[in-house]
This record gives sequence, structure tokens and C-alpha cells, in this order.
Amino acid sequence: MKSTKGGLLILYALLIIIPVLSIFFTTFKTPAEMYKNVLGIPENISPENYTSLVANESMGTYFTNSVTVTICSVILTLFLSSLIAFSITRLGKTIGNGFFILFLLGMMVPAQVNMIPLYQLMVELGLTNSLAGLIIVNTAVTMPVGVFILTGFMKSLPSSLFEASSIDGASNWKMYTKIAIPLSLPSLAATAIFLFVMHWNDLLYPLLLITDDQYKTLPLALLDFQGEYMTNYPMLFTGVILASAPMVIAYLFLQRYFIAGMTAGSVKG
Repeated sequence: MKSTKGGLLILYALLIIIPVLSIFFTTFKTPAEMYKNVLGIPENISPENYTSLVANESMGTYFTNSVTVTICSVILTLFLSSLIAFSITRLGKTIGNGFFILFLLGMMVPAQVNMIPLYQLMVELGLTNSLAGLIIVNTAVTMPVGVFILTGFMKSLPSSLFEASSIDGASNWKMYTKIAIPLSLPSLAATAIFLFVMHWNDLLYPLLLITDDQYKTLPLALLDFQGEYMTNYPMLFTGVILASAPMVIAYLFLQRYFIAGMTAGSVKG
């Protein structure tokens, strides 16, 4: 039984590692060499694709836009989601569960269904071709996910803590800032990583709302390497590797918080 599980895990790992290695090796090839030897190791390893991409001033602008949109969206989503999650746990079962279900319904609606009315709304508000518009949309779209994760954790917090602080005269805001948030840090860290990946990789909303080059994000900018008749795959894959690097680095540094946050609240003491 153990050998079967081990074999399946090895097979699963190979299914992930082989395509990643293939993409990585392609970044050191020219388009001609790639079409000649798609899956093979490059004959001459040259960082030319990386140096030319890093030297491109526009890529610096796209990277800055992605960082700005992602960080602002994550912070705003975490703040609002934690406030809502705390409120849901304090409103009582009937009213709290009612609001919780509303946010669950928001997770069930496909993003593509809202594209036309969302675009019309952003045009009327004058928020197309702006980073502020992207931040607002990202926050609104991912807030149900944040509420779902954080509510599940905050419900596991001992109610006696809030009752005792309420008797001592603490306001709801003080209970939120002094009790709920400090105890929810592992769950907030896990949610932050999850939201970071969603916002950083988002292509739909930049594609919908951004047409001006100065406001493009990295995922949208990578489409420039894809032509109507020919695609520069080595340069495209180089952009994908560079765009993925911040996520990998963030996960390596925060993985213990991610694991702790995902398991926190699963077992009540």
C-alpha cells in the first residue's frame, strides 16, 4: 500500500516537474532552436532572453504596476474581509449566517457573467485604464474568498474572550483590533498568500479594463510576445519565469505561516 502511494506521488511529481523544466530550458533557447529541439536541453546556454527582458524599461513599469495592484488589493481585501468575518461571528447565528451565505453566493457566480455590467460600471465611474480601478475590482471580486476563510477561523475563537472583554467595557473595534486580529494572524497570513497568487496572476480584469500601455500588469504585458502568426515562446516563457519568481519567493519565506493558517481552527481545544 505504501509503495503504491509512493509511486503515485513520484508520478504526480514528474507530471509537474517535467513541464516546468521544459519551460525553464526553453528560456535559454532562440526561437529557431526551440522549434528544432522542443523538449531538449539547449546546446548553448545563454541568458540573452533574461538580460533583454530585464533591460526593457517597459517591463519595469509593468512589474511596478503588478506590485502596486497586488499589494494594495491584498491589504484592502484582508482589512475588509477580516472586518466582515468578525462582524459575522458577533451578529449571532441567524443574522450572521445570513450574511455569510450572501458572500458564499458571491463565490458561486462565475467572473465571466459579470464582465459586461462590470465594464459598463467602471466606464461610468471613469475607472478604466487606472490602477485604482483594478484595485477596486480585485478587492470586490476576491472579498468573498477572504470572508469565507477568515470566518471559518474566527468562529473557532473562544467566545469567552469576547464576553470577558465586553464585560470590561471593550468596544467591538477594540475586540477586533486587540483580540480577533492578533489571534487570527496565522489565518491572515495564509489568506494573504492565497490572495497574492490570485491578484498577481490575474489576467481577466486587466484585459477587460486596461488598454493603455503605462497601466498594463505583467500577465497582460506577456501577451505582447504572442503574435497573430508567430509567437516568441522563449521570450514568453522567460517572462513567465520572471513573473512567477515573486510568488515562489513569497511562498518560501511564508510557507510555515501558510501551513499554520490552513490548519488553525480545524481542531477546537
